[in-house]
Amino acid sequence: MKLYMAYMRVYFYSVMQHKMSLTLTIIGQFLTSFFAFLGLTFLFGRFNQVLDFTYGEVLLCFATVLMAYSLAEFFARGFDTFDNMLANGQFDRIMVRPRNEIFQILSSTFELSRIGRFAQAVIIYLYAIPNSGVVWGGDKIAVQLLMIVCGTLFFATLFLLYAAICFFTTQGLEVFNILTDGSREFGRYPLSIYGKRILTFFTYIIPLACIQYFPLLYLTDKSTSVHHALSPLYATLLIVPVFWLWRLGIRHYKSTGS
Repeated sequence: MKLYMAYMRVYFYSVMQHKMSLTLTIIGQFLTSFFAFLGLTFLFGRFNQVLDFTYGEVLLCFATVLMAYSLAEFFARGFDTFDNMLANGQFDRIMVRPRNEIFQILSSTFELSRIGRFAQAVIIYLYAIPNSGVVWGGDKIAVQLLMIVCGTLFFATLFLLYAAICFFTTQGLEVFNILTDGSREFGRYPLSIYGKRILTFFTYIIPLACIQYFPLLYLTDKSTSVHHALSPLYATLLIVPVFWLWRLGIRHYKSTGS
């Protein structure tokens, strides 16, 4: 942990050498998410609810997913740019060091500019809490925390999956953004509004619904199932096959020669 914090301090010091660039990037990230929020607000200005979800409930869903995604980008950004590590030979240096490869990639970079997106999520979240109609108790607070923590791990796992695939393709696949950025975009609204097939895909293949839709049902008293309350924990099981694929990629890795 001390080494990880040391890496983080070094990165912060380097980024703060260009304060204006960082500030403008943070503002840009904030505005990007803000326009998405405006689109949601305009929709509910015309319709009182989507299916049986109110504006406040959808905002709670929107803020939770955005917060988890922002945290995952901040801490796991190294996996999102892993194809560059392979192309420039940086991963070769990582392989000969005594520390674990995942640890080194996690500590290689931090996306400080995502503070803008995270701030947007916090503002929406603070508005959504009293306006969602949720009767907050100890169990629902715990479920909400699970949604954020497990959601962060879920999106970080998607980044790790992207990195693992790069072992076999060398170059990053832009189509994979359908799963990473696409999950964030789909997560703006409860997944049931997209239809049964989409909900099934995001439950059993890419378990986004486990950190978004099912626990939201529990929070809004549309379900009393313990399985729905604990579903964010099920989403973390995705790390098992993804980690196996990562180890398989390392065993078959050959240097690009850069």
